[in-house]
Amino acid sequence: MSAEKQSIGPIFESFKMDRVRTILAHQYPYPHEHSRHAMTAVIIGWIFFISSDNLHTLIQKMDKNIKWWSMYICLIGFFYFFSSPFIRKTIKPSYSNFSRWYIAWIFMAALYHLPSFQSMGVDLRMNLSLFITIYITSLLFLIVFHIIFLGLWYLGLVSRMAEKRPEILTIIQNCAVISIACCVFYSHCGNRAITREKHFDRRNSNWFSFPLWNKQDRNIWISKFLKMHEWKDQICSSWFAPVGSASDYPLFSKWVIYGELACNGSCPHLSDEISPLYSLWATFIGLYIANYVIERSTGWALTHPMTISEYEKLKKQMKPDFLDMVPWYSGTSTDLFKTVFDLMVSVTLFVGRFDMRMMQAAMNKVPDESKNSDLLYDHLQNRDELWFDFIADTGDGGNSTYAVARLLAQRSLQIKNGDSVQKLPRGDLLLIGGDLAYPNPSTFTYERRFFCPFEYAFQPPPWYKAEHIAVDKPELPFGVSELKRYRGPQCFLIPGNHDWFDGLHTFMRYICHRSWLGGWFMPQKKSYFALELPKGWWVFGLDQALHGDIDVYQFKFFVELCQHKVRENDSVIVMTHEPNWLLDWYWGDDTGKNVSYLIRDYLKGRCKLRMAGDLHHYMRHSCVSSSREPVHVQHLLVNGCGGAFLHPTHVFRGFKKFYGNSYESKATYPSFEDSGRIALGNILKFRRKNWQFDIIGGIIYFVLVFSMFPQCDLFDILHDDSWSIRLKGFFSMMWGAFLYILERSYVSLAGVLVLIMASFFFVPTKLSRKKRAIIGVLHGVAHLTSALILMLLLELGIEICIRNHLLATSGYHTLYEWYRSMESQHFPDPTGLRARIEQWTFGLYPACIKYLMSAFDIPEVMAVTRSQICKRGIESLPRGGAIIYYASVFTYFWVFSTPIVSLVFGSYLYICINWFHVHFDEAFSSLRIANYKAFTRFHITKNGDLEVFSLAVDKVPKEWKLDPDWDAEPKQPLQLSHFRRFPSKWKAASGPDPVNSVRIIDHFVVERNPRVADSQRKG
Repeated sequence: MSAEKQSIGPIFESFKMDRVRTILAHQYPYPHEHSRHAMTAVIIGWIFFISSDNLHTLIQKMDKNIKWWSMYICLIGFFYFFSSPFIRKTIKPSYSNFSRWYIAWIFMAALYHLPSFQSMGVDLRMNLSLFITIYITSLLFLIVFHIIFLGLWYLGLVSRMAEKRPEILTIIQNCAVISIACCVFYSHCGNRAITREKHFDRRNSNWFSFPLWNKQDRNIWISKFLKMHEWKDQICSSWFAPVGSASDYPLFSKWVIYGELACNGSCPHLSDEISPLYSLWATFIGLYIANYVIERSTGWALTHPMTISEYEKLKKQMKPDFLDMVPWYSGTSTDLFKTVFDLMVSVTLFVGRFDMRMMQAAMNKVPDESKNSDLLYDHLQNRDELWFDFIADTGDGGNSTYAVARLLAQRSLQIKNGDSVQKLPRGDLLLIGGDLAYPNPSTFTYERRFFCPFEYAFQPPPWYKAEHIAVDKPELPFGVSELKRYRGPQCFLIPGNHDWFDGLHTFMRYICHRSWLGGWFMPQKKSYFALELPKGWWVFGLDQALHGDIDVYQFKFFVELCQHKVRENDSVIVMTHEPNWLLDWYWGDDTGKNVSYLIRDYLKGRCKLRMAGDLHHYMRHSCVSSSREPVHVQHLLVNGCGGAFLHPTHVFRGFKKFYGNSYESKATYPSFEDSGRIALGNILKFRRKNWQFDIIGGIIYFVLVFSMFPQCDLFDILHDDSWSIRLKGFFSMMWGAFLYILERSYVSLAGVLVLIMASFFFVPTKLSRKKRAIIGVLHGVAHLTSALILMLLLELGIEICIRNHLLATSGYHTLYEWYRSMESQHFPDPTGLRARIEQWTFGLYPACIKYLMSAFDIPEVMAVTRSQICKRGIESLPRGGAIIYYASVFTYFWVFSTPIVSLVFGSYLYICINWFHVHFDEAFSSLRIANYKAFTRFHITKNGDLEVFSLAVDKVPKEWKLDPDWDAEPKQPLQLSHFRRFPSKWKAASGPDPVNSVRIIDHFVVERNPRVADSQRKG
C-alpha cells in the first residue's frame, strides 16, 4: 500500500489536484456520503436535456419585455450576492450548507412564477410538485433502511465497519439528489408518445430560418441539434423503457404507480402500465443501498484494515485542525456573547472590588518584596550574551499564531539583509505581552487558540500532560538541579485585557500552574515579574489588568526593586500590555499614572525601552529631542502582531509627544499608505468576512420596514412611460413611506429611533458631540433609506406578478391543487390506492404534501395574503395569517437586505477610518486579516548593547502539510524539542513557508548607559 501511495502521490502533486487526490486515493472515506458529485452529474444531465430539447424554444420565444428581464437580473443578482461568501467554501457551523439549501428553496419558489421559463418548456410546477413527493418518499425509505442496517450490525449480522452512523444531513442531501434526478428525467422523458410527437414536429419546423444565417451554417446547426436529439431519445428510451403492466405483477398490482396515458388523455380506458418514474426511483434507491452495503461490509474492510476510530485519528494527524480568525461581527457566536457578559461582570465585580493581583500579593511569604523569588528571576544574569524574543496578542487565528510560533521555534533564522545573510539564533527567552487567546479566556480558547499552535511548532516534553497542575514551580526536567542550569528556551507572560475578562482565573490555571508552553519552559508563578538579564539589563513585566495601570502592591514591589537591586547605570525594559503613549494620545486621556510615576520618579532615565502589544501592528518611535525635560524613555515599541487580526497604523501618524519629549516614527508595519489601502476591504469584503452578521443585519432592516408591508398602490408609478417620471414617483413613494413611519407606525418608528441612537453611541467619543450626532444620523438614515428601497422593490415585483396573473390567482394551495389535477391525469389510480393511504394515515398523507407545497410556494402565499390585506385591511387577517404573511415576506426580504446592510456598514467603516481616523478597532477587526505577522528578537551583546531585530511575514499560509524533515528526524526517548534540528511539525502546503519568507522590517541598537557610568561602577 505504501508503494502504491508513493507511485501515485507525485503525479497528483505535480498537477496540484488536491481534490481529485482526496477522492481517488484510498484515504477518501465513504464516497456515497458526499452527494456533491452526484449533484454535479445531475446538473450536467439537466443542462444536456435543456440544451437539446428547449434551446430552439428559448431563441424563438424569448420575452423582450424589459420589466421581466430586469426582474430576473435583480432576483438572480440579490441571490448571488447573498450566496457569494459560501461559494467554494465549507464554513462551520453549517451555515454554508443552510444558505445553499435556503437559497435553492426560495429561489425556485420565486422563479417558477415568472414567465419565459415555461415558454422554454421547463415546467417548474411539475418538477417542484414531483420533487416534494419523491423527496418525502425517499427520506422515509432511507431512514427505515438505515435503522434496519444498524439493527443488523447490532446483532452481528453485518461487518463491524458498519459502526459509523451516517449523518442525517447526508441522508437529506442524498434524498434531494435522487429526487432532482428523477424530476430531470421525468420532465424530459416522461411521456414517450408526446416526446416522439414533439420530436417529429421539430424535424419539420423552420425555426432555424433566421435571415442572418446562411444556408450552409443553418444545415450544420440543424444536424448538430438533430444528433443531440437522437442521443437524448436514446437515453430516455433506455431509462424510461416500459417495465410491464399491473397484470405482470399481480402480487404488487395494488402498490405500484401507474404510468401516464400514452394518448394524452384521449384513450377510452385507463392505462395499467407501471410508471417509468417508479422504476427510475427504485433504480436510484437500489444503487444507493447496494453501494452503502458493499462499502460498509466488504470494500471498506478490505481497503482499510484499521478501525474507524484509528483511521479518523490518523486522518486528523495529517493536517492541523486550526481554528479560523474570531468572527467579531457574528450574531450567532456564543463566545462573543460570553465575552460581553464576562466583560460586564469583570468591570463591575473585579475592577475596584476584587483584584487577583491583591490576592497574589497577600499570598507572598517574603516580607521584602525585592527578594521574593516568586516575582524576581535572576538565573540568566551571568550569561555572556542573551537572545530573547517578544510577541503579543496571540491566540486568534490558528494559521497566523502557528506561523509566528514556527519562526520562534527554529534553531536559527537565515534572513537576507541586503547583500548579506543575517543568522539569528533562537531566543533563550520568550516574552509574551498579553491577550493570549480571543475572544475570551476559557479552557477551549486557551487550549485550541493558544497552546495548540505553539505545541505544533515546538512539541512539549514526552512526559507532559495537559491536565497536570503544577503546585510547586519550577518543575525542572529530570537531571536539572536548579533553574540557572536549564539551557532550554523559557517563557514569561503578562496578561492582557482579554485575559482579565474572567478575573484572571484561566490565566492563573494555564500559565501560573502549568510548566510548559509547547517546548518553552514556564517557571513563572505570578501575573507580573522582574527578570535580571546579563550586562545590567532588566525586564519589568507589568500587569495592568482592565484599567490600564498597576495596583499599589505591584507598584511597591517594583519600587523596592529599583531602590535595592537596579543599579544606577543599569538599563530597564518595561513591558506592558497596553501602549499608553499611543492610546492616551489618540483618546486624549491620561491613564497608567502609577506606571508613569514608577518610570519618572524611580527609574529616572534608566528605562531604555517600553514595549507593548494590544495594537496589532508594529510601530517604533524614538526620542529625537529632549528640550528641557529629561529623557525618561528612549524608545517606544508596539508589536502586537503575534497572531491576532491586523490593526491600522495610519490613524496614529500624528503621535509626536510623550513625557514632554519629542518622538519620531522610525518604523511602521504595515506602512501608513498600505494601512489606508487595506481599509478599502470594508466596502468589498465586509460580508464575505462577516457572514454571521446576516442575522443582525437582516432583522434590523426588517424591523425598520415592518409596518410598511404591503404597499397597495405601488403599481401606479409604472403607468407613465417616462423613466424620469417613474423614478420621481418611486422616490415620492419612499418619502410617503417615511412619513407613514413617523406619523402612524409603532414598530418601525421604534426601530428607527433605536437605530439612530445606536448609531450615535457607536461613534467613538474621540469626536465632538456635534460630529458624533451628524455621523450617527447619516449612518442611520443610510440604513433606513436602503431598507425602504428594498421594501419598495420587493413590493413592486410582487405587484407586477399579481397584475400579470402570475400570482394570487387561486389561493394558498395553488401548487397542490395543480399537482392533484396533473396527478389524476398522468398517474391514474384505478385501484383506489391513494384513497386507502389517506384513510390509513388519518388524512396525513395528502395534508403533509399539501402544506409542504404551500411552504415551497411562498410567493403565492405572500401574494394572496397581500391582496386580502389591500382589499379588507390587516384587521381582516387572523393572528396566524398575519404571522404567516410577515414570515413569508421576511424569507425574501432577508436575502435582499443582508448584502446591502453589509455594504452600507462596510462603507461607513471605511469612511470613518480613512476620513475621521475613528473606529480603528471595529474597521479592522471586521477584515479578520491573518497576514502581516511579526515578532521582535533582541540580542544582548557581549559589550552590553541591546541589538533589536523586528521580523515580519507578509503573507500567512492557509494550508499546512506534514514537514517531511520533521517526520524523518529520529526522535529519542525523553528528548526535549530544543535539541531537534526540525522542531515544527507542519510546513506550508502552498506558497512560501514563513521560514523562507521572513524579513527584517526594523533594526536598531540601544546602547547601554555611558561608559563613564560603567567605569564608575567598576571603580
